[in-house]
Amino acid sequence: MTGVRCMLMRGGTSKGAYFLAADLPSDPAERDDLLLRIMGTPDPRQIDGIGGAHPLTSKVAVVSPSADGAADVDYLFLQLGVEEPTVSDRQNCGNILAGVGPFAVERGLVPAGGDRTSVRIRMVNSGGIATAAFPTPGGTVGYDGDTAVSGVPGTAARIDLDFAGTEGSSCGALLPTGRPRDRIDGIEVTCVDNGMPVVVAAASDFGVTGYETDLSHLRDRIQSLRLAAGKLMGLGDVSASSVPKTTLVAPPRAGGMICTRTFIPLRMHTSIGVLGAVSVATALLLDGAVGHDLADVPPPGAPMGIEHPAGRLDVVVELDGTSVRRSSIVRTARALFDGTVFPRSSR
Repeated sequence: MTGVRCMLMRGGTSKGAYFLAADLPSDPAERDDLLLRIMGTPDPRQIDGIGGAHPLTSKVAVVSPSADGAADVDYLFLQLGVEEPTVSDRQNCGNILAGVGPFAVERGLVPAGGDRTSVRIRMVNSGGIATAAFPTPGGTVGYDGDTAVSGVPGTAARIDLDFAGTEGSSCGALLPTGRPRDRIDGIEVTCVDNGMPVVVAAASDFGVTGYETDLSHLRDRIQSLRLAAGKLMGLGDVSASSVPKTTLVAPPRAGGMICTRTFIPLRMHTSIGVLGAVSVATALLLDGAVGHDLADVPPPGAPMGIEHPAGRLDVVVELDGTSVRRSSIVRTARALFDGTVFPRSSR
């Protein structure tokens, strides 16, 4: 059998397969076919592959040395379908991003920089640059620590992710429609992109509280909303795309800034994505944006608690008017195994 070198890692509240670009076919079509066979897609259980039968565990990071002088490594994120044989590069993933720096050190792409190492990462999907800082005691990646992330059992080492501005947004602008508020299908929305295209709407406008654990009955309405929003945001036909995400907001009830329920793109997220949370938090800081009046906004520079079904995620966003100076977030990651993965036959 011919296998492929692979490291399985948990990044934030997601799990994915991490590869060196050099270990995969250079042709995108051949690469995608191989990854589908590695993950076990299409199959609702992904029983014949290493996927976890959920969008949050059917993810891939492709990492390589960067030719961009502003970055150390390039990171291409690929979202693989579970039941459908799809591979999408239309979005970033901030949770999987959390494992890219440690993976780069593990693979020797970046040397450990003492007790703590910083890795500059070019997010190929959008062109943005993120910096990941994490412990490397004794020149090796340290995964143990006392940082807790809602939705992840136990604790692990702290990883600081820092994003500069919105130059890497998929839509090319913080407010892709040029307005803080639009009306789609009779619903007031804010279309925002600070690293992740998101449509923000009030849960109450959908006849729900925003605190539910099951909102599957909203699937058709969410799809109609995001299809229309995708065109307004300059993303074109998004019927086969995982972006934009849709986030319903409600007043906080656990000491945070806002309570959220996010769809990825039609299945309700068990928590919230990193860059999705950054985009939502950014929108809520803007006068006139949907949810601004529902949010308990902290002082400038203070962490903004984004409540979600599994707990809370703290985000820091610094604005200069309607321009983003920087955003940051804390995540954890852990290597789960490193070895050779064997794809199913192409027959």
